[in-house]
Parts: sequence; C-alpha cells; structure tokens
Amino acid sequence: MSLLKEVFNFLEFFIPAKKVYAHCDIPCGIYDPHLAQVSAHTVIRMNMLISQLKPLSTGSKAEEINDYNHKLIRYTDIKEKHSELCKQELRILWGDYFKPEHVQKFPELHELFWKSMKDASKAKQEINMRAAEELLNTVNKIAEIFWKTKGIETNRVKAPYPTEHDIVLPKLD
Repeated sequence: MSLLKEVFNFLEFFIPAKKVYAHCDIPCGIYDPHLAQVSAHTVIRMNMLISQLKPLSTGSKAEEINDYNHKLIRYTDIKEKHSELCKQELRILWGDYFKPEHVQKFPELHELFWKSMKDASKAKQEINMRAAEELLNTVNKIAEIFWKTKGIETNRVKAPYPTEHDIVLPKLD
C-alpha cells in the first residue's frame, strides 16, 4: 500500500467523508424551471380536488367516510410532496444556476426566491388556494427571469392542465 493511500485511510478514520446529495455539481448545465412550475400547478390542482370533495354528513356510511378520508389523505400528501419538490427545484436553480451577474441584472431575484420558499411552505402546511396561486405566480416570475438570462424570449400561456393557470415557456422559433 502506498504511503499516500495509508495517509488517506488514516484521515478517513478520524474525519469520515460526509455523504452529499445534489442535482448536479459537475455542473451539468441542464437547468430548467419547468419542474418547479409543474409542481406548483400540482399544488393548485390538489387544492381544487380537496375543495371539490363532498362534505360528510352525520349519517354518512362507513364506505363514504373511508372514501372521503382516503381521497383527502391522498390529495394532501401529493400537495405536500409537490410543494417540497417545488422548493427543491428552486433551490437547485438558486444555488447552482443563478450567478452574481444575474442578481446584478435582476436585483429582485433574492426577494423572489425568498418569497417562493415561504409560499411553498405555506402551500404545504395549509389547504390554501391563495397560497398555491401565489406560489405559481412567484415561480412563473422566476421562470421568466431564468429564460431572460439565457437570452430566450418567453410566452406566458394558459397551461394545458385542469388548473387553467398560466405557465411560462420559452418562445420557440
């Protein structure tokens, strides 16, 4: 065994390496706000589905109660998972993609990312359509800036989802 390998093994024993997780710290150069936008739309849709649940009455049958509870739990779980996924995708953009020169050109970035994290937390914690819509609005603003940093024009269009809210897409030639 080489001396260098022995030194590394010795150091590893006293200072073990930490396991880390990341989107891509190569950097891979593949960044896109689309998944954050889709996640925000999903949060809105889950709020819609929750609000459309037929309320239970005192005379509800066990089957109706089970169906209601099952749907409410599933919709809430998906809403919370997609709120967190939205936050994760935004953290990747903020931490790995955006650079100081982007912040100089778009000084509102700090506030938008801070607000998006707060919006996602509120949308995760509550059954709150307004919070879900605020999350999408903030994510769409970030998406517009993201594409501007790449010199790509965008279109804000009605998404083809049941949410009937906008999504920001790069303008294709």
